[in-house]
Formats: sequence, structure tokens, C-alpha cells
Amino acid sequence: GSTSMADVATALAEAFMKANPDVTVSVGGNGSGEGPTAVNDGTAQIGMLSRGLKDTETPEAFDKYIIGYDGIAVIVNSAAGVTALTKDQIVKIFKGEITNWKDVGGADAVIQCIGREAASGTRGAFEELVDLKDACVYKEEQNSTGNVKQAVASNPNAIGYVSLSAVDDTVVAVDYDGVAASTDNVSNGTYALQRPFVMIDKAGTTDALTVAFLDFVFSDEGMAIVADDGIVPNPGKN
Repeated sequence: GSTSMADVATALAEAFMKANPDVTVSVGGNGSGEGPTAVNDGTAQIGMLSRGLKDTETPEAFDKYIIGYDGIAVIVNSAAGVTALTKDQIVKIFKGEITNWKDVGGADAVIQCIGREAASGTRGAFEELVDLKDACVYKEEQNSTGNVKQAVASNPNAIGYVSLSAVDDTVVAVDYDGVAASTDNVSNGTYALQRPFVMIDKAGTTDALTVAFLDFVFSDEGMAIVADDGIVPNPGKN
């Protein structure tokens, strides 16, 4: 499922396999939309979504577990000369109504919006949170969090959005409505661009390995791994 969850899921899988050497856990996906489909088809035991289940995905067919909460960082290239944007500015930029960085205090350059593909949970959550559903004008669409970050890092005029846990010094995560994009601000609720990281399995599953892995995720060790990945953990398996 979700590519935004790939890093934390891989870290959890590696720790689980270390504790259980006879078990292999494979992590993969091409967006949140793949999670419910794969679990339904039986090609995966656990699906990953960086958003809630949609009504069209038959939520009652799955048990849902929120492992933590992740911020969505709006990122720009350092050459843009911008470190903070308001919600209104972001809306106008992604709708194509503000087209030059100088109009938001930056360089005199044409803004290029980078987004995710339609199946992406990050795209769905971002567009919903900023009231931009199906209204964005993208110069290009990428199929993973990593590709968006790379595209923005290599393009001085670009703007995009990625999982907060993916942000590094190759890009600038701008303040959103005056609040810094940080795990502390996700945790205290002041950073508004945040969404759940969800794992799902078939409703009522009795598969011992699936149950054991999810129990590990919500153990003290599992929640520490979630926190180490820059995600606000959600202990309690709910």
C-alpha cells in the first residue's frame, strides 16, 4: 500500500524478522489504494494506508489499526526563497492562481507544482485537508514520496508535498499558517496538515502470523520504532 509508510513498515518488519528468524515479511506498494485491494485479493495479509478507508473500499471488510499520525510537509527548493506559506497561498498556488514565487515573497520565478498520482493517500489527504479535492493543477505527478522529494530538490522552482518523516536537508519544509512542520506540532495538534498511518487486515482474521506482527507493531518496541521514524505513535491497537 502506502509508499509514505514504506520506511516505518520496513523497520518494523526487520525488527520482527530479527526476533523471529524463521519468518519473512515483505513490504511493498504503489499507493494507499493498493492496500485494501491486496488484502481483499489475498496477495497481502496487511495493507497500509496513509489515510482513512473510503466508503468505496468496503471498510466493514477490514479491521483497522492506526499505528500513528504523520504530518504532511509542504516542501520547496531552497532557491525559492520561501520558508512559510498560509493555507490560502497554498490553495492559490496549487490551483494555478498564484504562479510566481515573487507573489509570496520569494524569487522572481514561475512556480511548478509537483504532486502524487491519483491513488496516493498523501495526495488524497493533502487535497482534503487544504480543500483542494480534484482542483490541483500539477506540472507533474510522481508515484512515490521519494520521487516527489527528489523532484523538488532538483528543481529550484518546484513545490510539492511529502510525508513529514521523509523530510531531510535536501528540501525546505515550509511553515503552514505560522506553524512549523514538526512531530511536536503534530503531537500537540497545532500543525493542521496531519493524517493517520493505518494498517488493515481482513475483519476477524485468525491468521497467527498476522496477529503476531500487529501485536509487535503495538508493543513498546514497535511503538519506539514508529517514533524513531518521525511519526507520532498511537499506542493501544485502535
